Amino acid sequence: MTETQCALYARVSSEAQARDNTIASQVIALQERIATDGFMLEPGYSYVDDGYSGSTLLRPALERLRDAVAGGQVDRLYVHAPDRLARCYAHQALLIDEFRRTGVEIVFLNRPIGGTAEDDLLLQVQGVIAEYERAKILERSRRGRRHAARSGSVSALTGAPFGYRYVSRDQSGGLARFEVVEEEAHIVRLIFAWVGLDRMSLRGVCRRLEQIGCRTRTGTTHWYASTIRGMLANPAYIGRAAFGRARYVPPRPRLRPIRGHSQPSPHATSRVPVPPEEWIEIPVPPLVDPTEFEAVHAQLEENRKRKRQRTPSSDWLLQGLAVCRRCGYAYYGKRAPRARKYDPTDTLRYYRCIGTDGYRFSGHPVCDNPQVRGDHLEEAVWDQVKGLLEDPRRMAEEYRRRLLAARDEVREPEEIACEKLLADAVKPKLPK
Repeated sequence: MTETQCALYARVSSEAQARDNTIASQVIALQERIATDGFMLEPGYSYVDDGYSGSTLLRPALERLRDAVAGGQVDRLYVHAPDRLARCYAHQALLIDEFRRTGVEIVFLNRPIGGTAEDDLLLQVQGVIAEYERAKILERSRRGRRHAARSGSVSALTGAPFGYRYVSRDQSGGLARFEVVEEEAHIVRLIFAWVGLDRMSLRGVCRRLEQIGCRTRTGTTHWYASTIRGMLANPAYIGRAAFGRARYVPPRPRLRPIRGHSQPSPHATSRVPVPPEEWIEIPVPPLVDPTEFEAVHAQLEENRKRKRQRTPSSDWLLQGLAVCRRCGYAYYGKRAPRARKYDPTDTLRYYRCIGTDGYRFSGHPVCDNPQVRGDHLEEAVWDQVKGLLEDPRRMAEEYRRRLLAARDEVREPEEIACEKLLADAVKPKLPK
């Protein structure tokens, strides 16, 4: 490059900060500093992560920045502070070392960092303090919410469920509370009656809600069975809202990305339920009778047992493995009678795309790919598998390729780089 190519990186760790435009203040300060230094910021060289935690390196803008740096597209990087790159000191050291190895000059607005040992020490101290500060913030927030829950304040909860409206402390005279929304409360009572008394399935409830035109909190008329299941399990509807029903742990690795979410989640966590004995109950206005609530739970438990008692079918070798190229949904197995005289024992097996089922998408399918004969698809796949098994050379090459990939990709890249940094640090110095 003939001219110095500048880039900036900015990050805020919560959606509230993103809504409050705190990210905009960072970007403006960085742009002003670039102009003061006599450089120009080209379009497409602003890397901004809105609402992504600094505790992880899986951030969309940061990933694109690292790719650009590795490709030699950036000469000078502007960041507001080291903790905007990462909250973890090891991650900070990894990124700064990665950028410097490619010749990128890093400029922090809060304090210039040079190349002396004192500057490196200051940078390390700032990273350790940022990591400590994040841990203290999380601890204070957790203690504050538990204290509010024990005091009977609904402000400890994340929000009001369907059927209630959250009234803040400023609006209610000093104590937050849940206020019943009668239009939504009527729908909640109907759902409990349909399941507990009429013994309706969750999907049947969804279809009936769509038929009467009931809208969700987001304004759509399409309801999901998982949403209904969460409502039926919420003890707030019998007047006992529970704090601490679940805890969040690091996510488990997935075999494949979630459909429609190719980018990493800003809140990469897994929700783990907590035993009811550890919940903290907060009194709220009840919407349903406890007897009806118990009847619903008994019905859901019966449905679960019946589902487990079903004999699993082994007729679908590729169910869940075959994916539609057009819409990205998986194919599932479906039987259909032959065109000739109906015979229950003489059926054809098909693989059908989930996106073609209109009832799953408010009556409007999202894909028009035709279904595929099961025997034809499985035969084609088996021919490919046999060709691979019958060629030992291809098997050996694939094994070596996956073995090398596993050594570098099973562990996170930052772990590999951190090990390299530690190895370099403890390497004995040879005498001159």
